[in-house]
Amino acid sequence: QVQLVESGGGLVQPGGSLRLSCAASGRIVSIYSMGWFRQAPGKQREWVAVITSTGSTRYADSVKGRFTISRDNAKNMVYLQMNSLTPGDTAVYYCHYDRVGWGDDYWGQGTQVTVSS
Repeated sequence: QVQLVESGGGLVQPGGSLRLSCAASGRIVSIYSMGWFRQAPGKQREWVAVITSTGSTRYADSVKGRFTISRDNAKNMVYLQMNSLTPGDTAVYYCHYDRVGWGDDYWGQGTQVTVSS
């Protein structure tokens, strides 16, 4: 099992910034991908960004240029820096951990991000 704990969500005004953090513990492996998904009320969960154990990153078109995903391997942490936030970014954000080659993946409990004036 891998445990994921997110933090950093909250209420922010349009144009503002937030930084989400995700701490991973448990059966961590050396080859993995960690990412962020989000789910807005009444909508399906959607992928936001991913970073691999090699440091490669990819972003959904909706956040490209505004969000940055990063990691700290020594601390088993992944971060999502979110800038230029809009009300459309309002959602519960979930951390995801994929143990590449092991056939299992894990989710955090989610952290609420609300963008409103």
